[in-house]
Amino acid sequence: PPGRRSKARSPAPPACRRVRVEYAGPGLSLGAPGGRAPPDDLDLFPTPDPHYEKKYYFPVRELERSLRFDMKGDDVIVFLHIQKTGGTTFGRHLVQNVRLEVPCDCRPGQKKCTCYRPNRRETWLFSRFSTGWSCGLHADWTELTNCVPGVLDRRDPAALRTPRKFYYITLLRDPVSRYLSEWRHVQRGATWKTSLHMCDGRTPTPEELPPCYEGTDWSGCTLQEFMDCPYNLANNRQVRMLADLSLVGCYNLSFIPEGKRAQLLLESAKKNLRGMAFFGLTEFQRKTQYLFERTFNLKFIRPFMQYNSTRAGGVEVDEDTIRRIEELNDLDMQLYDYAKDLFQQRYQYKRQLERREQRLKSREERLLHRAKEALPREDAEEPGRVPTEDYMSHIIEKW
Repeated sequence: PPGRRSKARSPAPPACRRVRVEYAGPGLSLGAPGGRAPPDDLDLFPTPDPHYEKKYYFPVRELERSLRFDMKGDDVIVFLHIQKTGGTTFGRHLVQNVRLEVPCDCRPGQKKCTCYRPNRRETWLFSRFSTGWSCGLHADWTELTNCVPGVLDRRDPAALRTPRKFYYITLLRDPVSRYLSEWRHVQRGATWKTSLHMCDGRTPTPEELPPCYEGTDWSGCTLQEFMDCPYNLANNRQVRMLADLSLVGCYNLSFIPEGKRAQLLLESAKKNLRGMAFFGLTEFQRKTQYLFERTFNLKFIRPFMQYNSTRAGGVEVDEDTIRRIEELNDLDMQLYDYAKDLFQQRYQYKRQLERREQRLKSREERLLHRAKEALPREDAEEPGRVPTEDYMSHIIEKW
């Protein structure tokens, strides 16, 4: 029991916890999508928890996310893909699984799809599987906001007549799971060393961003080695990729004191996350699908799947290691706590609003039905006569 000391002479080994390290999506592949779509009237989404306790206050304007996304106009969805957050699966959903007037053209063997607007040959989606890594491999908020407009102007020069409206979206994930997943990915040979990390018009110097390894990659590195590198970009990756790095001198750590830098990065990431058109959480696939559909008024063909097991299985890590990972990702832990609360409040708000509208609609239909039943039989049977609006309102008010 807590508070009581064990009588055993030898210390017990540290408790281990199995942590999920890789999100496995529904196996979408670039090509013809398979599977059968569920009926439109089937409610696939979980019921909001009535006992959910809010941690942060958000005004209604932060919870309402019903945008007038105009695919035939000049609106563009920009997907900020953070490593190991399930972004590959979500990116495939965007090009393969959205019910569109003109579906994206995804051909087997090709890495990118063509996602044109219904009325002209111009893209409405800026993402890995539509435009490729046009702003650099896994470009962050700082890079995308400075790069996307110019890239699209060069791709579609005819659109220069009218300004585009950009809707930024992203996914976040539990920081410990994401960190372990990135370690396993690096252990298998991933480097992302072609990422530009462009900020204020330049890339970081080797002194500003030293490598954690020598040679071509860091394959085979242990978790301890991964945690011990002070320059590891896996640390607080989600905050760094969502913040405006220009506020802190980009990758120049001597620009401002460490504590001030951390606070500015966290507050900037929160602000940018709130300002995004949409964000989802890897741990809540159905809720992510629901909020995206209601935000953009777009429907997915097949429902998102929440897998309880993953391709990579689990990693046994003790509680001390988990605490160490949480310390290394303290900013990400704070951001995720904030984002999760905003996400849950948005979902709860939308579901309650939708159900209220459904109840009102059902009530109006019942009243209309009763009003029709209350009409005199000769009036109801006479084909040439239709009750006036005033008369119907009078009957409904009586009921």
